[in-house]
Amino acid sequence: MYHSTDLPFKNMNAIPDTYTQFRKEVEARSKVRPVLAIPKQLKPFPSGLPLGSMPDLASLGVKQPGQLDSRTAFPFPAGGETSGLDRLHNYLWGSHAVARYKETRNGMVGEDYSTKFSPWLALGCISPRMIFSQIKKYEQEEVANQSTYWVLFELIWRDYFKFVCQKYGDRVFYLSGILNKHLPWSQDMDQFRAWAEGRTGVPFVDANMRELKETGWMSNRGRQNVASFLIKDLGLDWRLGAEWFESQLLDHDVCSNYGNWNYAAGIGNDPRENRKFNMIKQGMDYDGEGEFVRLWVEELRGIKGSKAHVPWTLTDGELEKAGVELGTTYPKPLVLAPEWSRHAGGKQNSQNGSHRGQSGPFKGQKGIKTEPKTGQSEGNQRSNNSSSAGGGNKGRGS
Repeated sequence: MYHSTDLPFKNMNAIPDTYTQFRKEVEARSKVRPVLAIPKQLKPFPSGLPLGSMPDLASLGVKQPGQLDSRTAFPFPAGGETSGLDRLHNYLWGSHAVARYKETRNGMVGEDYSTKFSPWLALGCISPRMIFSQIKKYEQEEVANQSTYWVLFELIWRDYFKFVCQKYGDRVFYLSGILNKHLPWSQDMDQFRAWAEGRTGVPFVDANMRELKETGWMSNRGRQNVASFLIKDLGLDWRLGAEWFESQLLDHDVCSNYGNWNYAAGIGNDPRENRKFNMIKQGMDYDGEGEFVRLWVEELRGIKGSKAHVPWTLTDGELEKAGVELGTTYPKPLVLAPEWSRHAGGKQNSQNGSHRGQSGPFKGQKGIKTEPKTGQSEGNQRSNNSSSAGGGNKGRGS
């Protein structure tokens, strides 16, 4: 979105190592260049130039894609600029979902909880400046609120990872990351395969991993959680996760993906130490009734409500009634983190009762921009190669 020569830093080595400082500097001292006009016509090809023909998928040895999974949150069958611009227009001017993006961006089910711009951005079908210009037009003609700003906030994250990768080069791929921080990692391939295939025995993790495998999509919230689980709960080499995302994501973006995995592993741009997600709390916060889990983990469809997040805590009678036999019809958990025990039986912690990430009506005031609450790290506001305006974990696929 921001051109490298327009940044308010002396050179790439001066790019800040925290997102907040970078964002404040570029917002205060840089401008986004206008979108270039599309030429009315192009010059003709030189005479006598053999044009050849456009190969089809079959001639390239690629199988025709099958029917879209009806459960997918990314039900867009076509790539290219036309479909990307259609999505941009519909998200802003059709559904006006952009006006409530900040409230819905942590959703799990449905096409409009996030922008879904990231696959088109990752493939260069639409540009961040085009999105920026349309957001500004929408703010002038409709409403400017925290949600319209937050789409731009995510695009700045995407820029930030691009510039961080320019600063550190291939260090983003090293086991020690951009911080050159050496930590012990496991390469237990049985555990990795269970994670990749959605067989960990932790329903919130498995649902997200199955969604990725079947559709090439995963929400930002999901990406952050499955990354934390692989790294913090299983202790696996973070590169296994990064490479799996690279092979599966429709919106894979090298800088966003590896930047986010560095971040999750504690070897990247994160000022906090030992950042870890509680899988059960996260599931109950963002999928409180277990709708997302039951959508993708069919073995657990007989378990009602939030209990679907913790099947190992249910009684034999409850499991039998739901048609679940742990270790047979559904795996036992690979690990049991001590912090999960407070949620036995699907009980919601009293401090976490609200179900965040649901869509709902939202009316904002023109011109409002928000900052995180005092003391709240912007790292906790991020999206993963996910799921919003970017692709990867943060700046990820919104």
